[in-house]
Amino acid sequence: MSKQVLTDRFIKSRKPAPLGKRDLYPDALVPGMALRVTDRGHKTFVLVARYPLQPKHPTPRALGDYGALTLDQARRKARAWLEMIGHGIDPRVDEARKRAEAQRRQLNSFGAVAAEFLDRHVKGSAYLELERRAKLLREKEPQFDDRRALARIFADPENRELVRRSRQEGIVKKAEAERIINGEFVERWEVRPITDIAPEEVASAIRAIVQRGAPYQAHNAFGYIRRLFNWAIGTHEFGIEISPVERLQPKDLIGKRRRRQRTLSDGELRIVWQAAGEMGYPYGPFFRLLILNGQRESQVAHMRRAEVDFEKRLWLAPPANVKGDRPHEVPLTPKAVELLVSLPEWSGGDYFFSTTNGVKPINGFSKPKARIDGIIARIGAKEEGRAAADQNNEFPGWVIHDLRRTMRTHLSALPVEDLVRELVIGHAKPGLHQVYDQHAYQDEKRRCLELWEKRLLSIVESLPWNITDLSEVRPVLRAASDG
Repeated sequence: MSKQVLTDRFIKSRKPAPLGKRDLYPDALVPGMALRVTDRGHKTFVLVARYPLQPKHPTPRALGDYGALTLDQARRKARAWLEMIGHGIDPRVDEARKRAEAQRRQLNSFGAVAAEFLDRHVKGSAYLELERRAKLLREKEPQFDDRRALARIFADPENRELVRRSRQEGIVKKAEAERIINGEFVERWEVRPITDIAPEEVASAIRAIVQRGAPYQAHNAFGYIRRLFNWAIGTHEFGIEISPVERLQPKDLIGKRRRRQRTLSDGELRIVWQAAGEMGYPYGPFFRLLILNGQRESQVAHMRRAEVDFEKRLWLAPPANVKGDRPHEVPLTPKAVELLVSLPEWSGGDYFFSTTNGVKPINGFSKPKARIDGIIARIGAKEEGRAAADQNNEFPGWVIHDLRRTMRTHLSALPVEDLVRELVIGHAKPGLHQVYDQHAYQDEKRRCLELWEKRLLSIVESLPWNITDLSEVRPVLRAASDG
């Protein structure tokens, strides 16, 4: 068939070829390019040429279907193929190489590598199995969110061995690592090839955390991102050979890491307690409960009614909410019970501290912290003379975690074993105690917290504090002297 300049009008007017045949309409502008029409009317652009892998006979190869490929696009592609053929390159091989490269870049994207790092290095196989079972539970019982479903799975006696293994595999702070890596880095670079991430980009991500006033989180984030890149290099799977974090120094980006030692004086503690009372629900009672039991703010924020036995005056915090992924029993003192009973019961969910009808727990503490600081400043101005008597009338900067440190410091002044003090605030048993000492210390922790409550009320409400009059202290003192 003679060549002619193909046009859209000409192509659209072509009828199907005779049954069992294919019609070919060569293009006069691009040598070898043609329109092929089947007996069903299917129209395809082809290039008829002697390809490097099949040089003996001219062979038609499809450039693309008409509609998916415009006439101009087909001509440009045909010319590109002819150029490759002229250089001895087979277009089919070149396209396969490009597809493989695109697939490799997708598999080696930062988001994909980060997911592999979290699954294989941070979590471990046992924890992943627990997450899988939690997902199945959510499908059966949609009322559970991710955290509650995982907590239920951790508490199931049938999963005891998996829970034990999950504590041995991966790293201790699994939830923190996942939150920081996904929130600080995957959101920035998810689709980018991991090999494209430059040192200045890592530095910029870390500085952004510092600039929002979270230097301790910045240090943690730096450690996790350095660990991720080193792991990726060590696997030899992702095409990365040099870490962009290699020459970055946290002290230059963030400053020297210093452990916080700030504790509140009695006068400051009294003012914080009073400010929390004026603050109202949900954050006022939340701050007071932090002072009463010394637990971590995230753990208290996720406290649910299903976890509290008011008859036994006991809160069983599930593993998913506890650092180290282990259940933690917290005895409730009279003041803590009084506080919890006073909180609203929601119809939508059972979180104690919520702004969403109990469906979700409170989160984000920067605004509540700013609010309580404003109340503190007002109260401090009124009580300047009293604060001065406490030799601290400036109330220098403090963070929420200082409440936990203050509470733990006060416990050291009580006649309680040090092991019990640590267990009260949720720290793990040291050394071989984890293996050989399976005593729950529930009564000992309760006595410790009740002693602390009496000491706290003597500070914040000026109630009398006379430890020698406390009959419950005598067994502790007797046990200490016997030891």
